[in-house]
Amino acid sequence: MYLQRMFSCSRLLARTNALQTFRRAASQGKNPSSSPFLTLHAVRQWSNVPFFTVPLARAHGKSFAHRSDLRQAKRIVVKLGSAVVTRGDECGLALGRLASIVEQVAVLQNQGREMMIVTSGAVAFGKQRLRHEILLSQSVRQALHSGQNQLKDMSLPVLEARACAAAGQSGLMALYEAMFTQYSTCTAQILVTNLDFHDDQKRRNLNSTLHELLRMNIVPIINTNDAVVPPPEPNSDLQGVISIKDNDSLAARLAVEMRADLLIALSDVEGLYDSPPGSDDAKLLDTFYPGDQHSITYGTKSRVGIGGMEAKVKAALWALQGGTSVVIANGTHPKVTGHVITDIVEGKKVGTFFSEVKPAGPTVEQQTEMARSAGRTLASLEPEQRSDIICALADLLTERKDEILSANKKDMEHAASIGRLSPALLKRLSLSSSKLNSLSIGLRQIAVSSQDSVGRVLRRTRVANNLELEQITVPIGVLLVIFESRPDCLPQVSALAIASGNALLLKGGKEAANTNRILHELAQEALSIHGVKDAIQLVSTREEVEDLCRLEKMIDLIIPRGSSQLVRDIQRSAKGIPVLGHSEGICHVYVDHEASVDKAIKIIRDSKCDYPAACNAMETLLVHRDLLRTPVFDQIIDMLRTEHVKIHAGPKFASYLTFSPSEVKSLRTEYGDLECCIEVVDSMQEAVDHIHKYGSSHTDVIVTENEDTAEQFLQQLDSACVFWNASSRFADGYRFGLGAEVGISTARIHARGPVGLEGLLTTKWVLRGEGHTAADFSEQGSMTYLHENLPVAQILPGRRTTS
Repeated sequence: MYLQRMFSCSRLLARTNALQTFRRAASQGKNPSSSPFLTLHAVRQWSNVPFFTVPLARAHGKSFAHRSDLRQAKRIVVKLGSAVVTRGDECGLALGRLASIVEQVAVLQNQGREMMIVTSGAVAFGKQRLRHEILLSQSVRQALHSGQNQLKDMSLPVLEARACAAAGQSGLMALYEAMFTQYSTCTAQILVTNLDFHDDQKRRNLNSTLHELLRMNIVPIINTNDAVVPPPEPNSDLQGVISIKDNDSLAARLAVEMRADLLIALSDVEGLYDSPPGSDDAKLLDTFYPGDQHSITYGTKSRVGIGGMEAKVKAALWALQGGTSVVIANGTHPKVTGHVITDIVEGKKVGTFFSEVKPAGPTVEQQTEMARSAGRTLASLEPEQRSDIICALADLLTERKDEILSANKKDMEHAASIGRLSPALLKRLSLSSSKLNSLSIGLRQIAVSSQDSVGRVLRRTRVANNLELEQITVPIGVLLVIFESRPDCLPQVSALAIASGNALLLKGGKEAANTNRILHELAQEALSIHGVKDAIQLVSTREEVEDLCRLEKMIDLIIPRGSSQLVRDIQRSAKGIPVLGHSEGICHVYVDHEASVDKAIKIIRDSKCDYPAACNAMETLLVHRDLLRTPVFDQIIDMLRTEHVKIHAGPKFASYLTFSPSEVKSLRTEYGDLECCIEVVDSMQEAVDHIHKYGSSHTDVIVTENEDTAEQFLQQLDSACVFWNASSRFADGYRFGLGAEVGISTARIHARGPVGLEGLLTTKWVLRGEGHTAADFSEQGSMTYLHENLPVAQILPGRRTTS
């Protein structure tokens, strides 16, 4: 053990010397790696420390205003509460939990951040050791006294906390040291009392020590000296100075003293609730602002420790006032413990964030609640009333087109100035008078279809005499639609939500912020006709998509509208919310050996070149082998070259050619541009097999004059849309007569293909009886089931049921 400690000390000294040599060389303008004292081993050893990374510079004195700003935090204090560090039996430490926390702190330290830990656990660790020693001692004494191995019941004395702390502090620190050593991170223990903060000289000494440790890339681990600390005294805070009554107070005092950017206080609750956690109406507060204390009802403190949530809030507000941002979060949840600290630093919605900047508008949670409440009223409107709202929105699109186009011009000019959008995305962003006219026409189609949507009877059954069952259509609830670049998506989706009686939360891209704002205002203006303005909400706060995907208790369905990457990201993030969408749009056109050359050329050109960025554009052209080296094939190739389409050869096609285009890297590629892959197949069946293997079940086409071949293709192929002698670009809600679509789904449950009004409805069962009970139909009962299907008729006034 002595030799190990000597080795650790010598290694620390070597690393410190290497660091100083590096800094000295850098300050003199020399190449640090050329220094004779900085060996290759030392360079590797220090490759993850701050001076090799981009510095995280920030002027201290004002806390961060938004969660996303937490990524800039350089100096971070992590406070581990007793409930986090100790096991459920309060005797011993939660080693697995502690190990994951240590790993996260080490990762952040190696990113170039300065990490400090304020820890509890010495009392619990000492209690475990002392109990073990007492039991061992008693068992030996009893064995000697009785002369027998059989032990009588032994009762343990009450263990005094200071004695436990004295016995546990060294072991706790040894554990931390061993864990951090696995990540080549050095630690140092510091025990403090109130006097270390209230005595000026001791306070300066503490401050100097901590700064020196941080300068040497060492993680200070701080705890109150519980072996000697006096019992806490109520109301003993000095003016402007918080007393060290518990580790929450200590962490806040330390964070302000050390001018830390962020204090992460981990406890055994998710964060701060507006009422005691566990109560029926308790809601987790994502963000807490000074002055909101009056809206909080505190519960009891945790099972261990001397601080409660009230103490945590007081300490957090004190730190916030001193310029340190604070997040209170759960450090005991097994599913999130392994990334809770890094998630917070990445700006994710974890726990409660304390901020001095209160937004002017509602939070996204409040917006969702407002939408749900107004959405229920929307669903209860008569079909004619919902139709009126949609028609009013259609009128506004044309009446206020100058205002809309002016906002769109600002977005286009800004997008062009920063140069981040591709030509395809710029085209999606652009609006015109003709686009607005088409939108208006599409909305009127939706208005007509909305007359027979919510409350429509799908099935009627007479279960027994005077007992009737109906299955009727109802809204899904709250929809979250996330879309990129395309502002025309906003009125389309809004109209579909209104027609189906769904509440709607919209998250558009920053590139269309001005256009989205005016379009949303128009949607709310139309909704105001029948007093349901809040049913559609536009998220304009700095919410990350991943954060929105965590609102599983508030949102019922997510619909992404954008790139395949966006869809995949949302599908990964939305662990508790269903996602309606397609992962990719790898669409195929198969040209059969009995195809018409004119039809083939026309369909291929439209499928690939009409709008290559669309998800329903052709990405792979499959050609029957018999067409190779024929005028038909030559004309297809000539047309693609004339349209400036870059061709990639599939493996089989490349084998037929002496000089071929670049061979495709993958047959599962969505190009989204004037590019496509050409591959050769021997038959219609091989084309179907190829599509099943490499396609995305979006839209696939066969071009042939043989009706039997076409019908086999249409029946065998398992895609959301399958066409015969028609362009893949027809896979669209407007072109299908749905008025518009919320997206195209390749899922195999619920809606598939372009999803219009029908895809935004679900069903519920309504049973009308006269005091019937299930017992009436048992073996001893007096009734029997009929299960007689009844004709589906129009719903009579007064019997219409919605939710």
